[in-house]
Amino acid sequence: MAKSKKSKESKPPKAPAMANLSIEGPPQTVHEDVEQATNYRALSDLPSPATSVFSTDSRQSVGSEQLKAKWKKKFGRFNKPTNHSRNNSINSVGSFSQSEDFKKLFDEDGTEPVQKKEEEEVYVVKQRWGYCSYAFSVGQVLVLIIMMTGCGIAPMNVNPMIGPYPDALSYWGGKNAVNIIDDGEWYRLITPIMLHAGVIHLLCNVAVQVETGAFFEREWGSLRWMIIYITSAIGSSALSVIKMPGAISVGSSGAVMGLFGAKLAEVTVRFLDRDKSTQGRIAHQVRKEQCAGVTCSVVVVMLFSFIPYVDWSAHLGGLIAGFCVGMVIFALNLKNKKGLFLWTILGTIITCIFYTIVFKEMYSGDVDPPEELRDVCGYYKQFFDDYECKCMRGQQN
Repeated sequence: MAKSKKSKESKPPKAPAMANLSIEGPPQTVHEDVEQATNYRALSDLPSPATSVFSTDSRQSVGSEQLKAKWKKKFGRFNKPTNHSRNNSINSVGSFSQSEDFKKLFDEDGTEPVQKKEEEEVYVVKQRWGYCSYAFSVGQVLVLIIMMTGCGIAPMNVNPMIGPYPDALSYWGGKNAVNIIDDGEWYRLITPIMLHAGVIHLLCNVAVQVETGAFFEREWGSLRWMIIYITSAIGSSALSVIKMPGAISVGSSGAVMGLFGAKLAEVTVRFLDRDKSTQGRIAHQVRKEQCAGVTCSVVVVMLFSFIPYVDWSAHLGGLIAGFCVGMVIFALNLKNKKGLFLWTILGTIITCIFYTIVFKEMYSGDVDPPEELRDVCGYYKQFFDDYECKCMRGQQN
């Protein structure tokens, strides 16, 4: 009986440490076993090959050897990790793939599942551009250029804003209380928004108008923006006639203040109007953040009240008018019917009260503008020796 030689049993290759496993050339799709898992966690300390690598709960697990065999059959052998592959693996812990698609299943540290990323939040506005804001700004620039070309540039002691003489401002439609009250030139309640005292004054107002003003127009729509802008300009000039009847005032800052007032009205009216939709939540957050910016802008614009031919009463009148009109406009968009009714009634009442008081005061007889303002050129000549009248030649003394 021949002795049978003991056949050398081939020892299975020693499995590398699980913490260093990696696969080069990963699959493009996630394996079906991995796809079933809902709470992936890579384990850094695996005491034995039987330890589960990926698990969903205590009833469903995949042993490391079983998973290794399936991956080897489907995607090729396991390669010994190199420094390069170890560094590129997910924190070098329990990493079985370097593919970007596979890594999306994990957080950056490889220890927690990556939740589905929320879509980027976008604040949806009504229109792409602030058409009226840009149109008014371009028109204001052109008007100042034409004025300075035809009427000349006043010396710095007369107009420190680098602009025309005051008589040019009145001639082109600036707020002149004598012409408005006594001569019935009501158009002067609106035309001052197209005029500016000079280059510095223009740049400051236009900068705010094309930035903040244009964004408000994109939010509200051009029609609402125009209503607020024009009504604020009227309220601005009207209050200026009452409080500063002896000054020639120009500038769009009163109308811009009206836009700020309307934004404050929108925040106030919609504060309790909770829209639970994603867009409603974003809009609510945007309005909260705008409060600080609007408040800062109001303070900055009010500082320009001390510029020659620009008065504080015009700014205040525009702010109040914009708030009143804005309350009515934005109340109409409320989804809560009770809030819609209450805010609309309240806004209508305070708007009527404001304009009624202003116009009643204008024609009450208590406002007495100086008659000298009929001859603006002669009026300012008594204050400046080098004053020249280039736009009102027919009224020169």
